[in-house]
Amino acid sequence: MDLRKVSHFLRKIRGIPYCGAVIVAAGNASRMEGIDKILAPLEGIPVIQRTAQAFQDCAVIREIVIVTREDRILPVKQLCAGMDKVTAVIAGGNSRQDSVALGLAALDGRVELAAIQDGARPLVTPDLIERVVFAAQRYGGAVPAIPLKDTVKLGKKDLVMTTPDRKRLYAVQTPQVFDYDLLRGGLEQAKKDGAAVTDDSSAVERLGLTVKLVKGDERNLKITTPMDLEIAKLYLEDTP
Repeated sequence: MDLRKVSHFLRKIRGIPYCGAVIVAAGNASRMEGIDKILAPLEGIPVIQRTAQAFQDCAVIREIVIVTREDRILPVKQLCAGMDKVTAVIAGGNSRQDSVALGLAALDGRVELAAIQDGARPLVTPDLIERVVFAAQRYGGAVPAIPLKDTVKLGKKDLVMTTPDRKRLYAVQTPQVFDYDLLRGGLEQAKKDGAAVTDDSSAVERLGLTVKLVKGDERNLKITTPMDLEIAKLYLEDTP
């Protein structure tokens, strides 16, 4: 299947804006016990390569910028050499916010929607990416999320302060997709205010935008510990 032709067809019939992806992979992986999770093999394919391939295979994504550590730039370029949508692999900043901003600045000037993805979520699927992009096109911003299964406690000094209603709590994933100018503005305002936002949606929410929740995928886990890597392997083994 020629994905370029499919992409052109979808944009023609649905009026899909130019959507660029920024894959953020510049962290130090402090909880990975010395394993470089971005380059770690997952069933023979490095994590970052799996992540990037999902965006390469998604018809509504026009280009991909990967933001990583300086010492990873060359190996990441080599791993993604066969992906024609990868237009740049650049060094990240001092924080995730800075890295996202650098990635956004490296996208093509035609970009209208920006999809921000954790490099350490290698099981993301083209279908999930597409659904979030379509929701962002309609609402201006959208994120994949799954309802929490566990009861959550709000605590202070090891004491329970309150128990939030679990029915209203979600675990948010990536890709998070937003109007490009809106996201850049949100990140710039957060930096100006000295606000450390925990995800891209938080930066946009500070501007007053209501972000659309899209049904996420429980397999779209973020690899943070060695155990997560093992769980990802089990998911792959279970995939038909």
